[in-house]
Amino acid sequence: MSAPRVTPGGLRELGGFNFVFARGAARVIGVDDAHIFSTLGRAKGLFRGWLHFSGRLMPFGTLPRKDSEMIIIRVAHLRGCEYELDHHRRLGRRAGIGDVEFERILEGPDAGWGDRERALLRAVDELVADKDVSDIAWAALSRHLDDRKLIEFTLLVGQYDSLATTIHTLRIQRDRHT
Repeated sequence: MSAPRVTPGGLRELGGFNFVFARGAARVIGVDDAHIFSTLGRAKGLFRGWLHFSGRLMPFGTLPRKDSEMIIIRVAHLRGCEYELDHHRRLGRRAGIGDVEFERILEGPDAGWGDRERALLRAVDELVADKDVSDIAWAALSRHLDDRKLIEFTLLVGQYDSLATTIHTLRIQRDRHT
């Protein structure tokens, strides 16, 4: 990836709240600078709105955390977003996704999953590729998710697809672990 198109900011560029949040997140993640936060934080109030929206989807959404992580990992893989794969390998591990299961998520819906996981991954694949889910995949997904979770699923996939676009377009660099 080429040089960042928007460089990560410091206190002056981020403002107090965003700077403190970005530094705290970096410490929790175990990196010198969490580039996603120190870059997007330059958008000031928009960043805080995005954090609220994102947080309502994950980690504070209604989907089981393991499902959310599977969805995010699959979106990141399909979009070739190494930044998100780095973070969600770690977060997925906390949600119970080990290395073998992580690799199976990358393989996709036909990697020997049960009906629920296969339905989730197939719907992710279709939504990322086609910006829609076929009636067959939707029916499979609907066997496992109620209406509220179906809406949340769609928003979660869209959020991480959009985030992958943002990371790629702004050329946000992968974080260096301390």
